[in-house]
Amino acid sequence: MLFRSSLAAAALLALGACSPTLDWRQVRPEGSPLQALFPCKPKTHARTVALAGAQVRMSLYACSTGGHTYALSLADMGDPAQVTPALRALREATASNLEARNPEVTSLQVPGMTPNTEAARIRVTGTLPDGQALVQVAGYFAYGTMVYQVNVVGPQPPDDAVRTFFGGLQFR
Repeated sequence: MLFRSSLAAAALLALGACSPTLDWRQVRPEGSPLQALFPCKPKTHARTVALAGAQVRMSLYACSTGGHTYALSLADMGDPAQVTPALRALREATASNLEARNPEVTSLQVPGMTPNTEAARIRVTGTLPDGQALVQVAGYFAYGTMVYQVNVVGPQPPDDAVRTFFGGLQFR
């Protein structure tokens, strides 16, 4: 699916991580007004992906610590009419990637974000193609024509770390 290979790679990174400490730091993605708080130093890469019928350049910031991966993806849709379909596509891909059962969906507010009916936070439990069980807590939101997805993925993401990661998101 859309991010199956990226999600599987991120999950494998999480499984290989063994650092029990969280070293929180502020990160500002290049070309974005978003400020994020990561528990480890994220690595970055970008690639062109198909999203809501458009080819867009998506950047990924991700790091792993304590057996979990923390990630932020962002893409500029360029057209305001594509933002809502893109957020919907990202959310649908999350459940599909893990063959998730019973996703829990709640609202998500990031200070300064552009209001959107598809802005949400979900928690899914599912399995990787190799059968390993994982939990993913993900959020989807927008700022102008930029769409964002944040994730914490691992065997059982700690509630306090998830709260800090999501609470550290803000636009400046």
